[in-house]
Amino acid sequence: MISFQITSLKGFMAGMLTSDLFDDFLLEEATIETLNTFSMDGHINREFFSAEEPYPYDFRAFDQVKGLFFDLIKGKRTPLSFKFVLTYKPEKCEELFADKDVDFGFIKDLVLCVKFDGTFASVTTGTSYNTFVMDKTADRIWDEYVRVFLFEQGIHYEEM
Repeated sequence: MISFQITSLKGFMAGMLTSDLFDDFLLEEATIETLNTFSMDGHINREFFSAEEPYPYDFRAFDQVKGLFFDLIKGKRTPLSFKFVLTYKPEKCEELFADKDVDFGFIKDLVLCVKFDGTFASVTTGTSYNTFVMDKTADRIWDEYVRVFLFEQGIHYEEM
């Protein structure tokens, strides 16, 4: 697990909420504090879908809700805070570990937690496992992937 303090907040937020930058992620949860506090549980209610038309993920695709979050955040005033817990889509996880010596079956989710406290934004990585594992190779691969991802997207940060 590593944490990055975002030093280019405006550009980061524009990328997050108005581009395809985070379209490979699912939303586990979100909380946005503005005039009111808005919360969203990204867990899918399976009973909402028919057996012929199942939803492919356990969480809502981030690209399907980012416009709503943009509408809540945009304006002249900065939000008091927000928090987004994102998980990398399962097929992207498989691609990430395809040529690595890691048992992908133990990994439940690769997580990004994006937080803003009214002044600073941070991105923190995490790996959720289905069981206890001693080997932290997957954590290191995910941390390095996020480091390179932020750099390649032109997101300026300081590693904390």
